Amino acid sequence: MKLSSYLNPKCIYLNLEGDTKEDIIGQMIDNTAKYDKTFNESVDLIRKSVFTREAEVSTAMGSGIAIPHARVDGYDDILISIGIMKEPIECDMADMRNKDLVKIFFLITAETLKNKVILKIMSSITKIAVKDKLLLEKIKNAKSPDEVYDLLSHINVKIENKITAEDVMDPTIKPVSPYDTLDDIARRLITEEKPGFPVVDDNGYFLGEMTERELISFGMPDYTSVMDDLNFFTIGEPFEEYLKNEKTARIEDIYRKKTPVVDRKTPIMEICLLMVNKGFTRIYVVENGKYYGTILRSHIIKKVLHI
Repeated sequence: MKLSSYLNPKCIYLNLEGDTKEDIIGQMIDNTAKYDKTFNESVDLIRKSVFTREAEVSTAMGSGIAIPHARVDGYDDILISIGIMKEPIECDMADMRNKDLVKIFFLITAETLKNKVILKIMSSITKIAVKDKLLLEKIKNAKSPDEVYDLLSHINVKIENKITAEDVMDPTIKPVSPYDTLDDIARRLITEEKPGFPVVDDNGYFLGEMTERELISFGMPDYTSVMDDLNFFTIGEPFEEYLKNEKTARIEDIYRKKTPVVDRKTPIMEICLLMVNKGFTRIYVVENGKYYGTILRSHIIKKVLHI
């Protein structure tokens, strides 16, 4: 089923104004209750579910969009309400460390056990934001609800039942290049607070990963020469080599070449088994050699177990 199948043109609101995301979401809930009977019958439960979820983790996703959502017992429908701001408002993002100017709110309401459908819808919306910037801008600047509906009715995205790697991956993690310097990587590890990054070539083909471990290891003495002699601690500064070369040394010779990958259609259970049984904390989504996204353990928790 296409994304537009869950839309009601009467539940698409333009030129919303408010100071906080809570203001906007509250307006959307009140308006949708006026136009949708099923929604109105559960409006109190929906309101509580949405705001409880927002208090736990913000649903601002980047690219100017937020996807608040509610899972409600006994709600016999799936509905997407859309609110487009007159002027974007600043919202905390899910990591609570960054902010984004949100222009569009996609409010998803579904039955408690419909988490698969919610995840598919969220994945479809995120895909628009990441892969189709032109369409996203057209939606942001639409002049009528019918125009928004028409724009979304033409996207070729189907909501399937099986959860796959494509649904839980983060496509926004920017890869690094084998020609990046040690300093480039260190800065990104610190500012983005990620444990590692995918390494790709100039054409987007996946090469491996660069993690904190490789960066720290670069400046340390050879392990085989120090295992039986702790006196190496007295021989100069262990990270002297790193400090001398951080601005010029590239990662091409030290990044990890062997790392777990799956394709976009890999079932979620297979990914979970790799993480649990093999101890992988990161898995990269690669298809036909090209990098598409990263899956962290936290993505499984946030997008599947605690959606």
